[in-house]
Amino acid sequence: MKTSSSEFRQIQRERIYKTKPWIKSTGAKTLEGKERSKMNALKVSPELHSLMAGYKQLIAQQEEVYNTISHIR
Repeated sequence: MKTSSSEFRQIQRERIYKTKPWIKSTGAKTLEGKERSKMNALKVSPELHSLMAGYKQLIAQQEEVYNTISHIR
């Protein structure tokens, strides 16, 4: 049976509804697990992700400085 067939999808749907995995799922408990699960949906490398976070912090700091300077004038 092909995995793309509607019959297969219906069988799979019934299996999932029978076991209800969403009821048993509790998510990450520890900080380490939460950090790891946070990266699951990441579409770029972790290094690039941290660089982008640092860039966002720099932009926020730059905006603060700009706002401070514009209020002084």
